[in-house]
Amino acid sequence: MIALLGVLLAACGDATREETAGGIENGSPAEATEEATEEATEERASQASEPEAPAFTNYINQGDLAEIHQHGTLRLLAPKGLEEVSLPRDGLPTVEWRALAEKFAEQRGLAVQWIYVDSFADLIPALREGQGDVIAVNFTRTEQRAEQVLYVRPLKYVQEQLITRRVQGSAPKSAAAAESISAPISAPIKVAVRKGSAFEETISELAESSSNKSQVSLQAQILDEPISQDELLGGVADGTFAATIIDSNLSAVLLEDFPTLKAENLTDRGRAIAWAVRSDAAALGQALNEFLTEEHLVAAQQRNNARRDWAQIKESKTLRVLTRNHPASYFMWRGELMGFDYDLLKRFAEDHGLRLSMVVPGHDVDLAEALAEGKGDVIAASLTVTDARKQQGLVFTRPYMQVTEQLIAAADKAQEMMVPVAERLIGQSVAVNPLNSYYSSLEALAALQADVVESEGSKPVNILPIQGATTEQLIDAVAEGRYDYTVADSHLVQIEQTYRDDFVVVGDLSEEQAIAWAVRKDQPELLGKLNGFLNEYYRGLFFNVTYNKYFKEEKFIKGKQGERLRDTTELSPYDPLVRKHAVPADLDWRMVVSQMYQESRFNPKARSFAGARGLMQVMPRTGKQLGISDLYHPENSIRAGVSYLGWLEERFPSSLPFDQKIYFSLAAYNAGHGHVRDARVLAKKLGKDPNRWFDNVEEAMLLLSKPQYYKKARFGYVRGREPVNYVREIRDRYFGYLSVAKKERLGESLGEQLGEQSGEKAAEQL
Repeated sequence: MIALLGVLLAACGDATREETAGGIENGSPAEATEEATEEATEERASQASEPEAPAFTNYINQGDLAEIHQHGTLRLLAPKGLEEVSLPRDGLPTVEWRALAEKFAEQRGLAVQWIYVDSFADLIPALREGQGDVIAVNFTRTEQRAEQVLYVRPLKYVQEQLITRRVQGSAPKSAAAAESISAPISAPIKVAVRKGSAFEETISELAESSSNKSQVSLQAQILDEPISQDELLGGVADGTFAATIIDSNLSAVLLEDFPTLKAENLTDRGRAIAWAVRSDAAALGQALNEFLTEEHLVAAQQRNNARRDWAQIKESKTLRVLTRNHPASYFMWRGELMGFDYDLLKRFAEDHGLRLSMVVPGHDVDLAEALAEGKGDVIAASLTVTDARKQQGLVFTRPYMQVTEQLIAAADKAQEMMVPVAERLIGQSVAVNPLNSYYSSLEALAALQADVVESEGSKPVNILPIQGATTEQLIDAVAEGRYDYTVADSHLVQIEQTYRDDFVVVGDLSEEQAIAWAVRKDQPELLGKLNGFLNEYYRGLFFNVTYNKYFKEEKFIKGKQGERLRDTTELSPYDPLVRKHAVPADLDWRMVVSQMYQESRFNPKARSFAGARGLMQVMPRTGKQLGISDLYHPENSIRAGVSYLGWLEERFPSSLPFDQKIYFSLAAYNAGHGHVRDARVLAKKLGKDPNRWFDNVEEAMLLLSKPQYYKKARFGYVRGREPVNYVREIRDRYFGYLSVAKKERLGESLGEQLGEQSGEKAAEQL
């Protein structure tokens, strides 16, 4: 039976978690806020009379485009476990094609609903039965499939590649892998493939023909459970599987993270990758073909490194942005791609009909060199305009932000803030990364101090060069007392101050300095377009809202110690709603209440700096894919949060202990499944238990905010402190609820026992 699941593929946060958050559905933000307030009042008055909050309910529709428009929704079919939610990389099609499918629906005035089935084998039956309208995934065109569905024009032609381990000295993990290495060449290799994938057909065809380039016999090992490409490749890498098959458009990108694996074309022929509709949905097929042709998808996927100016960028319909996985520029949060530079350039791309391709080079690649080599079209990474960078050949746009270099100290030094910075730093040590512009500012200050302090018998500022350190890492070190001071740009300080209070700004080290984007000297047209965009938007509504979103809106502050729970008569105003949705999902409703407090402090109108809404702080895109709108509505938010928690829990191995699965799910809710996955991998490398959160995986999570670790991680940078605190505080609050409940249930008898014991002791003393 086909299991349908309309959920967000997210890490991911990755995961996710991959598109920009949508607007409030069924009304304006003000209307949604008013409705949420009215409904919250009605709940307290009479929750029994409140109707069931609306949710997407699938239906059977076997019609063409006209019938789809009557329903108002385009249902896109995909298998579970299809994609990991991660920062999109240049060349990886899953995120880009997903966005294209949703863009097609948007252009047609249709809502989007992703329908997830158990496996590839269920895609065509679901389509033909009318449970979905388009198979919109990396779907290989085969003769057998073409007899059942109507394919649109190919998105790309690929080679099917056999993936095996390179010959190494290490022993394989499983017996199957060991047999594949030690067996004679005539023995078949078991190839792990997902149920219903086109690779089953390929293996059967190769067994009956002589076109097998690998010159070995292959035997299909069908995997019934949903599994992602990352998990398949990881299984081959660690010896769980002897081999697998993936398409060349995926292997070209994914194998970069699996250096122990190799790819070999199975045949000389190329396979077409295409979306599919029902055989009689000719109008829908035509509309998709026209759309895809206009988008030049194939050309975009096959682009090579090139030094391009505006004409070539417009022709490709893609702007390649060189950036860093950086909290002010480009990062992932709960599956959403975010960042100040990202949001600005996304609007620029939209204005010019371009797609945005974020290119994050390795840690050993200088962005200026990458730009010179044609690996991107523009650098957007919170770059300070400096003469040294201009000498590298960079040409900067007009500034879009002014920052100051600020001196940072531990919070307990706040009382010393009246002392001027130049005076304060005489004889003091300041830790900075020598590659940052702060270093030269401190050198200039030290030179100015030298003449003054010499006559007073003092010493100028002592600059401590900390190679490779990030701003966040150095702020941590100062807050922990390892260094006296560090320096940070004011916009980064604003970000840090939204979620922590263990450091203070004690003064400015510099005057205002410019932050700008950078291009090459041979890109005058692109420079002109970027400057035109900044001239139009700078200090306008969009710019100001985006700036405030990243640098000024405070996150929720920890609750005061005095707000203690005295009894469990009412843990929250929404206890009945939480029970209604948590209990059927096999979740302890008190844990959900604890999480709800952590997310919103029981404020149904809460909205985070990132756009998460409502009691459970669900992102609009997550709610949309769950079929739930108006996340300011208490029941909608609770149901969305519970559903998302359940989906995240399914992403972890069933072998995990029950309690640990809860903690991992909570961590994934906060940081994204992908980041938790990275932390488990890192924990194992560090000799810790990857199946236990506290004191094991949580410690690895903290390390993923440090460059020496997150630059090697699949899902990149994460504010490790946030999920660590998040899980611990929810757990502690939950235990508090349990202890209060226990005292409440047993309070009277326990009091009597204590009274009796006191009486007995008093009698003995007499």
